[in-house]
Amino acid sequence: MIERPTTTEALNHGQPSVPRQSACVILLRDGDEGIEVLLVRRNPDQRFMGGFWVFPGGAVDAGEGEGEAAHRAAAVRELEEEAGVTGVAPDGLMKYSRWITPELIEIRFDTQFFLARAPDGVAARVDGTECVDARWTTPRRALEDHAGGALPLVVPTLRHLDELSCFATVGELLRRARGRDVQPVQPKVVLTGQAARIVLPGEPGYDSSGW
Repeated sequence: MIERPTTTEALNHGQPSVPRQSACVILLRDGDEGIEVLLVRRNPDQRFMGGFWVFPGGAVDAGEGEGEAAHRAAAVRELEEEAGVTGVAPDGLMKYSRWITPELIEIRFDTQFFLARAPDGVAARVDGTECVDARWTTPRRALEDHAGGALPLVVPTLRHLDELSCFATVGELLRRARGRDVQPVQPKVVLTGQAARIVLPGEPGYDSSGW
């Protein structure tokens, strides 16, 4: 079982904050050892998830409108801003999942995750401000590095990497994901003394956790 502690985010024991709309791109390419994904490392000085490796993404801007079109526009914009990747069109994204930050965490997001095949010859270039490093990796290698303590990952990233590790090629993944019924996933935080851990829907303790 993958250990799932929380990040270092501040907890909120009052009225839950309203999640901000956001979007992420799971950028994919075929490598010698199978599917590879692009991860970027957030600046350790960032208030939200500082130092963690994530899929490129961020909040929807007011000028990007509403609904899925706004999420697609934000996903493409963030991919370019954080990772320097261009050539991915909003209509070329495939909706894959939706995750909502637990109510007990102070800074919350309602995030749409999209799959996209990387343009040929693409080279990631981080912005150096929000993100300070980037790497292409197979999902399995990323999970192994995380288990060994070398790659800090958050729960949604862990779950996605675990799912993607089951596919041999990008084409296979995209075929299986087409028409996927996307339902929101809202983890909860379980407090045990001074320790906090994440529980997902369907797992023991989820219905009784209260957060």
